Amino acid sequence: FGPREDLAKYPRQLAADQALLKAEGVSLVWAPEVEEMYPAGYGTTVSVAGVSEGLCGASRPGHFDEVATVVCKLFNQVAPDIAFFGEKDWQQLAVIRRMARDLDLQAPSASAIHGVATVREADGLALSSRNAFLDPQQRAQAGCLPRAMQEAIAAVGAGASHGAALAALRERLLSGGFASVDYAEIRDADSLVPLEAGDGGTPRLFVAARIGSTRLIDNMPLT
Repeated sequence: FGPREDLAKYPRQLAADQALLKAEGVSLVWAPEVEEMYPAGYGTTVSVAGVSEGLCGASRPGHFDEVATVVCKLFNQVAPDIAFFGEKDWQQLAVIRRMARDLDLQAPSASAIHGVATVREADGLALSSRNAFLDPQQRAQAGCLPRAMQEAIAAVGAGASHGAALAALRERLLSGGFASVDYAEIRDADSLVPLEAGDGGTPRLFVAARIGSTRLIDNMPLT
């Protein structure tokens, strides 16, 4: 979380999460307090260049430095054999994998860090803790996000330029109830460098948009 972000009101449900984990047979949860993670005098930060730049890295300066730092610390504390991160936060997953590879982490190694496919509501909206901030009208309008993304992907597949497809996506969101669009970009899934039609690579569509005071992010492959 950066300055002026929603740390204070972000949903916290540790007890509910523990109950779900217990039902799945989990025997131990590691949930250190802030004071344990960042004791007095703490002064070290892990910064991952390249994949942390642009997209959410541009609108949330310093965010991915803190992500890389806390995840590196958690890996060192727990030394997991494998780790799982949701693909909805694709850039975060890319940052963590690059951090593990660049620092030669072995517990887990970069190859043992797995993405988990995004889980979606019936209307296609990606599950997110921030969805709880949406009122009923905003929640109904939020379903426009995945539909607009699918339309953009279909347009590119039919021969539209990336620029034209992204412009139409932005207009679709703004006319569908979203207050603003932070970004709508097509980038390579691995390097996260921007792509134009014909560039090759593995193109993926990334979008962040605000509805009311809530910022939603999503991404989908271009197939």
